[in-house]
Amino acid sequence: MSPSGPFHGLDEAALRRLSPSGAVAEYAKGERIIAEGENGDSLYVVLSGTAKAYVADEAGNEVVLSTIPAGDYFGEVTLDGSPRSASVAALEPSSCFVIPRADFEGLIEGNPAFARDLIRKLAGRVRTLTERVFDLALRDVYERFAKFAEERAVDYGELRIVPDRFTQREIAARIGGSREMVSRILKDLSMGGYVRVEDKRVVLLKKLPQKW
Repeated sequence: MSPSGPFHGLDEAALRRLSPSGAVAEYAKGERIIAEGENGDSLYVVLSGTAKAYVADEAGNEVVLSTIPAGDYFGEVTLDGSPRSASVAALEPSSCFVIPRADFEGLIEGNPAFARDLIRKLAGRVRTLTERVFDLALRDVYERFAKFAEERAVDYGELRIVPDRFTQREIAARIGGSREMVSRILKDLSMGGYVRVEDKRVVLLKKLPQKW
């Protein structure tokens, strides 16, 4: 959600005025906030920290759908009464303001700004998932890795660096591949002089090839 979203900049007191029945919940790094498939009817506003929305198989392999920064919210898909469609976990120590369903519905009915943002958010979710399906169906793992690196890289002198520290498993979860495949790609690109990895940061030394 953009900084102009309905909850951006609101503290706990302001959120309590919007949702008198709401409450603050604290989560440790890595702690799961909601679980895919469970029944739930609350909306979560991230007060501090960052979370990730993801799906996982029985072996624990993950695909990360999105990251959720402070000021953003999640859990809105349960508005239709269905089980949770994805899990959400804290990427760092985080706190959320939890809005129960009755207050959530009241916000939709009585707060046009929130209702409009919710519609935009759901439309954006559909667009993002459509792009995700395209990537998984029509791009191979290397192409998805190259897109991941190029989109996140920032200029740093003559180099471009992916500023976030990602393990190979975390990269794999974000591009829909295996850790072993990510390891092979990084090894080959390093040998070709395209990248190097410093303190879990991918450094782009030159433009990545279109194919691998």
